[in-house]
Amino acid sequence: MKRRDFRKNEQPLVMIIPMIDIMLFLLVFFMLSTIYMVQTNNFNVNLPQSEGAKQETKPNVISVTVSENGELHFDDKPIFKKQLPELVNQKLTEDSDANFVLMGDKSARYETVVEVLDILKKSGVRNISIATELKGSS
Repeated sequence: MKRRDFRKNEQPLVMIIPMIDIMLFLLVFFMLSTIYMVQTNNFNVNLPQSEGAKQETKPNVISVTVSENGELHFDDKPIFKKQLPELVNQKLTEDSDANFVLMGDKSARYETVVEVLDILKKSGVRNISIATELKGSS
């Protein structure tokens, strides 16, 4: 039987591979958990359906909603159309790379949705997405 020699002082081994695995696991965990924490809208809107729809996963998402009867909501707060440029400019000064999601009810007038889209473009928004639902999801 081999006996341990207590007179030898060996340096402990630091195994870096398991630490990298744990860090990657934590990174993936937090990335996936933030996807479900981002909520773009609490206002009930019937979105049109699209086959190419995908969920927005960017961190700073600002929703602009056009309801069925033409009412506007900016981040779930009801607003008038003339207030939209000021609110957009305010958000853009806070974060110039803010992502705006235009959510138009499928029964809303197309003209109203296009007017809101024009206001967003004229205000200098660079990142605009149009929200839809995946076909067959509802």
